[in-house]
Amino acid sequence: MTLDPEDSKIVLLARSTRARNGSAEGAAVRDETGRTYAATNVALEALTLSAVQVAVAMAISSGARSLEAAALVSEGGPGAADEAVAAELGVKALLVAGPDGTVRG
Repeated sequence: MTLDPEDSKIVLLARSTRARNGSAEGAAVRDETGRTYAATNVALEALTLSAVQVAVAMAISSGARSLEAAALVSEGGPGAADEAVAAELGVKALLVAGPDGTVRG
């Protein structure tokens, strides 16, 4: 699959964030102004969030109104909530890649 260079950047950002933190998931989103937000999943006793949920929350709390793109890097796939929140904010297809950065789909 050949990606737009801007989409390749958010996959790389998600991948590097995941690797840097040693997390199960890494995600990155790009808002309507081109700003990017990267995050990993949160797995605490009192709080569990996917990497996509954290990245989206960061974007929204920073003033984003919509997203142009979202990427998830994980051994597994996105959850229904990940796909739903991306779609709600305008993302046509959530980019999903393995830890090596190869986009699936």
